Amino acid sequence: MLHSKLTALSFLPPCAPEAYRRYASLELCVPLLQPLSLFSRSISVALSVAGALLVVVPAMAGDATLVHPEQWPQAASPLPPDPAIESRIHALLTKMSVEDKVGQMIQADIKYVTPDDVRQYRLGSILAGGNSKPPGQPYPIATQWQALSDAFYRASMDTSRGGLAIPVLFGIDAVHGHNNLVGSTLFPQNSALGATRDPQLIHDIGEVTAQELRASGISWTFAPTLTVPQDVRWGRSYEGYSQNPALVAQYAAAVIGGLEGKAGTPQFLDTGHVIATAKHFLGDGGTHDGKDQGDARISEATLRDIHAAGYAPAIKAGVQVVMVSFSSWNGVKMAGNTSLITGVLKERMGFDGIVLGDWNAHGQVPGCANEDCAAAYNAGLDMLEAPDSWKGLYKNTLAEVKAGVIPMSRVDDAVTRILRVKMRLGMFEAGLPSANPLAAKSAQVIGSPSHRDVARRAVRESLVLLKNNQAVLPIDPRKRILVAGDGADNISKQNGGWTLTWQGTGLTNANFPGATSIWAGLQAQVKSAGGIAELSVEGEYKQKPDVAIVVFGEDPYAEFQGDLPNLAYRPGNDHDLDLIRKLRGQGVPVVAVFLTGRPLWMNREINAADAFVVAWLPGSEGEGIADVLLRTGDGHVAHDFHGKLAYAWPRNALQIPVAAAAKGERPQFPYGFGLTYADSQKTGTLSEEPGLVLSSAQAGVYFTRGKPAQDFVVSLTGANGAVTNVVATPAVTADGSLHISALDYKAQEDARSLSWSGTGNGVASVELVAPAPLDVDRETNGDVLLVATLRVDTVSPGDTSTIGIGCGAGCSGQVTVGPQLAALPKAQWLKVGIPLKCFRDAGANMSKVDRPFQWSSHAGTQIAITDVSLSTVADRTLTCPTHGDKP
Repeated sequence: MLHSKLTALSFLPPCAPEAYRRYASLELCVPLLQPLSLFSRSISVALSVAGALLVVVPAMAGDATLVHPEQWPQAASPLPPDPAIESRIHALLTKMSVEDKVGQMIQADIKYVTPDDVRQYRLGSILAGGNSKPPGQPYPIATQWQALSDAFYRASMDTSRGGLAIPVLFGIDAVHGHNNLVGSTLFPQNSALGATRDPQLIHDIGEVTAQELRASGISWTFAPTLTVPQDVRWGRSYEGYSQNPALVAQYAAAVIGGLEGKAGTPQFLDTGHVIATAKHFLGDGGTHDGKDQGDARISEATLRDIHAAGYAPAIKAGVQVVMVSFSSWNGVKMAGNTSLITGVLKERMGFDGIVLGDWNAHGQVPGCANEDCAAAYNAGLDMLEAPDSWKGLYKNTLAEVKAGVIPMSRVDDAVTRILRVKMRLGMFEAGLPSANPLAAKSAQVIGSPSHRDVARRAVRESLVLLKNNQAVLPIDPRKRILVAGDGADNISKQNGGWTLTWQGTGLTNANFPGATSIWAGLQAQVKSAGGIAELSVEGEYKQKPDVAIVVFGEDPYAEFQGDLPNLAYRPGNDHDLDLIRKLRGQGVPVVAVFLTGRPLWMNREINAADAFVVAWLPGSEGEGIADVLLRTGDGHVAHDFHGKLAYAWPRNALQIPVAAAAKGERPQFPYGFGLTYADSQKTGTLSEEPGLVLSSAQAGVYFTRGKPAQDFVVSLTGANGAVTNVVATPAVTADGSLHISALDYKAQEDARSLSWSGTGNGVASVELVAPAPLDVDRETNGDVLLVATLRVDTVSPGDTSTIGIGCGAGCSGQVTVGPQLAALPKAQWLKVGIPLKCFRDAGANMSKVDRPFQWSSHAGTQIAITDVSLSTVADRTLTCPTHGDKP
């Protein structure tokens, strides 16, 4: 019976010698070509299946949280102890007060800390979170970052109020280039880079990122992410290079060598390199159902051999910081897991740098709060990331050290590690961050042609061709080419999350000087070759094109806001599919270019297109796509497709390919798949059975293209209180106070007009009623918005319109928006968002939402609406009284 279950697994990707594949209660491994080297304690049987050796080991047994450090891989820093550095550390420690030491162990965010705070509390580190920028500079340039870095540095070296002069470390999330800097070089996100299979390219990306960081006065990045995502429903999957631990391990050493320089050489942490951070230790890519900050319910062997695959190579490459994950392993929060942090990471793997917590992650450890967590320090964390809670954490930690709750030996170990990293970086001799040689010529360094060339090469190498029927690719640039889709001329969309803002939203192409949209890259090459290129988001044209390129895909997101219940692409919203089908129906060959951070179920779109290209999230250099899709002006192919899937592609919307493999199920496209121009095979018609009902509500879409989501109801309540459920439009309340009718937005009757009429002060309302209560509590805790794509035609004088959310009988949260609506431009379509937090603070129970959208107004107001959904993208974000300008 076991054999029958294993016979379909020969297509599984290779894994590291010590890595296993999971199958129900068994662990399976398809090895690389090198000899298999597994711990004999875990092998129960080995057998050959279709020519591939599969090793079967026991799954979890007994205490699922028990750790055996002696069974983990050994590693060690490539840097032998430096007697001069260790002597300096000891000398400093003997001079430091308890207050000095505790300050070193805390990291505060620049939004919540000032240079004067650093001067007073002797803080060891600061960070700039995804939405944290120099004061008054939402889109900062290099000199503004330099000025801020200088101010904090000066404060840390100022001893006028006592303490010792110890330079402050400044960290930032530079995860696909220096993505918090206007004008920087932005690389493809990591899920794209996995498709390149090019460690040298990864090294070069690290090197460019380090140079642009240094040019802006910052010397520490919270990268690379060494997660090994096993379920791409996880919203951070695009931060992982691959589902394959062997590839992640290979890239770990490459990118750290690029960021930090080669350990043991003069280039290591010199003025052109920065401190790297391996994250998130451990198991963040293996959580149950792909939930961000969730629980990895897996065996120790799987945790070790799949999810820890990148850490030993990172340590051997000289990584100086390891960031601990938000997530749990079998119910134990990582930030409190002594066995893994101290027993494995520090002792078994020999890591001698800083172990850092994630953003207030220590507050999730049982018995802890954001302002108080001795348990995290005692588990082995050296520095806690306490962005907005740092002052309370300082006070409580100081008291706990003095009371012996946190032993002084633990404090000294933590401070020793922090000082060691600072000294290795040369911070005590470097002076002001702006004095760095690269900072002095930042304008020549940041976004330089050579840097952008590296990014453009990364785009070319990462593209994966899934289909090329009728050999529609490569395209002759001398032809007439239509470029369509909402991703064609959208640099924000082609970058994704962690781009200038945490979620990568609220941006325009003007925020990306020096960058090139996909459309601009195509247009330039077509024009140069003598062809004609035309841009139309909706696929309209004046003269029939020879071919159309449709660019579409996921909107930007970061972290848990990208978590999905299944792998359906925009369920219930067929706008992109309809665009492809429309052009094909007009006899125009279509090349679909999909922007995404992860594989999604796309069979209908793949079937509809003649060619299908996965462009991932390519970054700032969109012309790299034109390099591959187009021939040269003289008809040659300059760049063929190179990319191979680093993640298997799902066969239906419910299939999680890694887990499905254990059941003998094949994905739609396996790990390693990717066509080239030399391939003559045609992609047959794929099954369009999704495996579930494609309801837009699953994706937080409640009203789309003028119609309610499946099983949702549009309900009108007149000024007299009478309720009318809308079956068809036009419709009107019984008292005539509210009218609804169809109108055209981008297509026939794809929007609805709402008009309030009558006399008096009676309020009429429209609401969307869900078929069952919705739980959006998790989304509310982030920056998710309720977004309506609408047009304000008129508002009544002194308008007091409200937008609300209902949560059962007598339960709702209403936000007054009249004055803000009045300030919006009239007769102009906009995406208008309200933070979900506003509704919660107004009284809504966000775990029991049965009416996710309500609009109430008086006579004289007229609006039009086409879509209502949860999103992080809005043209205008309205404020709510309880939160002011920044909900």
